[in-house]
Amino acid sequence: MLPALEIALAWPIEFAGIVFIAACAISFLLLLSLKPALRRYALAKPNTRSSHKLPTPQGGGIAIITAIVTVVGAIGVLYPSLFNEPVRLAAIFMAVIALATVGLVDDIRPIEVLPRLLVQVVAVLIVLASLPDVRIFAILPWWIERALMFGTVLWLVNVVNFMDGIDWMTVAEVVPVTGGLALFGLSGALPLEATLVALGLCGALIGFAPLNRPVAQLFLGDVGSLPIGLLLGWLLLLLAAGDNFAAAALLPLYYVADATVTLLRRFANGKPLSQAHRDHFYQRAVDGGFSVQQIVSRVFAVNLILTGFAAATIFNHSLTVQFMMLAAGSAVVAALLWKFNRGRRRR
Repeated sequence: MLPALEIALAWPIEFAGIVFIAACAISFLLLLSLKPALRRYALAKPNTRSSHKLPTPQGGGIAIITAIVTVVGAIGVLYPSLFNEPVRLAAIFMAVIALATVGLVDDIRPIEVLPRLLVQVVAVLIVLASLPDVRIFAILPWWIERALMFGTVLWLVNVVNFMDGIDWMTVAEVVPVTGGLALFGLSGALPLEATLVALGLCGALIGFAPLNRPVAQLFLGDVGSLPIGLLLGWLLLLLAAGDNFAAAALLPLYYVADATVTLLRRFANGKPLSQAHRDHFYQRAVDGGFSVQQIVSRVFAVNLILTGFAAATIFNHSLTVQFMMLAAGSAVVAALLWKFNRGRRRR
């Protein structure tokens, strides 16, 4: 397969922009048309664990996933020679649609944890089966490496779902991550189809952003958070498999750290792990006096910094640079979590 950069150079520079703009436009226009139906059938009512105070429609992920599949699928149909292995991408989209469907049902009428988890497991297995014959940790036996991949992607699916708890949070996280992935892909770090998916996801989320800005008119819902987590897991695995493990670890570091430390802290305190709660660091920040805008702006800024660190590891593969960037990224994320946990000091 040709590197994405070589293919991009063979097309007008506007090619990547068309994917981004088309996904953004489709997402935004579809959201406007779906909003009345979502208000009627998928209304999220506030409760003691909610950060919103008024009933708000959820399910915006329908437009985001539709935009990605439509735009990237159309390119595959119009320019079939671009994708060397379209069957693999079709399998990824099947898994994404399956997760989105389960999420939509759950947004309308909550379903039990076990059926949701089973569909997630199947979707992640499809992603792993669609991967080319690549290794990330060649020193490990193949089956141990695949088990680690499985656990990582399954955790990312749930991390995005757990962390989508305030307005603009997923936008502040995923837009910088997918923007970075797209840029890295155009430099040859990802296959072309993965680069296009990253561009489409970034554009679709920006199309969603105006309706999710505080105070949100529309929520993402499980129909969006679950498949977005799956797509991120797939993209990051491909990035790591291209000898870019440090970059793949840095890009989602804030989300992974917040969710993982919260889970471990609840486990240590003997709290039920499957019970809904308000223990995430960003939720503590809300309760500690930070406004939603202050929280998401800090998350966005940290993600831009992490993307910069990841870029440094992409273009310099020395072990010294890899460890320095991982250490620096961990320090930046730890500082933000500490600040969120401490809350805003009032006079």
